[in-house]
Amino acid sequence: MKRLLVGLGLAAGLLVGAAAVAQDAGPNGPVVVELFTSQGCAACPPADRMMADLAGRDDVIALSLHVDYWNYLGWEDTFSQAIFTERQYGYGRAAGSTVVYTPQLIVGGQDRVMGARAMELADQIAAHRALPDPVAVEIGADAANAVYVIRARWMASDPAPEMVVQLVAYSPREVVEISRGENAGRVAEYHNVVRQWLVVSEWDGAEPFSARVSPQTDLPHVVIVQGADHGAILGAARID
Repeated sequence: MKRLLVGLGLAAGLLVGAAAVAQDAGPNGPVVVELFTSQGCAACPPADRMMADLAGRDDVIALSLHVDYWNYLGWEDTFSQAIFTERQYGYGRAAGSTVVYTPQLIVGGQDRVMGARAMELADQIAAHRALPDPVAVEIGADAANAVYVIRARWMASDPAPEMVVQLVAYSPREVVEISRGENAGRVAEYHNVVRQWLVVSEWDGAEPFSARVSPQTDLPHVVIVQGADHGAILGAARID
């Protein structure tokens, strides 16, 4: 993953001039659902369509990550990035497996759903919604300096694990005409397509976290706090 280090710091209070622009991700914050998909995968369109519904939910942060290991079969996915393939392999290693496939959904950084299994996915989302988030994430804006302020606090009574604070940019909707490969002739619609995934910083949770970041694109962003080495997602918030 690329790293973005802008104005890092640990602070208990708000930064001067910061105004809240996104809701806190306290108890029962949004559940992050990652879909690993490809334009060249014939089995993926049903899962891609599921993302249209998920993208409209306030209680879910749905993200489509396009992998690159289908690109050799006659069609190069226009959104694919090697870092998304590596992220999927990282989840596999965390689960003790070296096998990856598409479509695959990861819920909350922990639970795996193979294929477009809507009921199984709904059950997984509901289970994660029922649990409080151990990390509260808050986003503020320093309009004068065109930066966002990320703040996070460890809320659980248990000791915090090593964590990674990440900034993700995504395109809400994309339409692609696919002319070759397994989906040749299809006009495909994709939702919440991840275009950039940056690491802001590691964090141990001992003190409240604060960082000032300047997004490199005008696309919508989300902040994700996750256990190190592809662990559970512990808190997340949108930057609207």
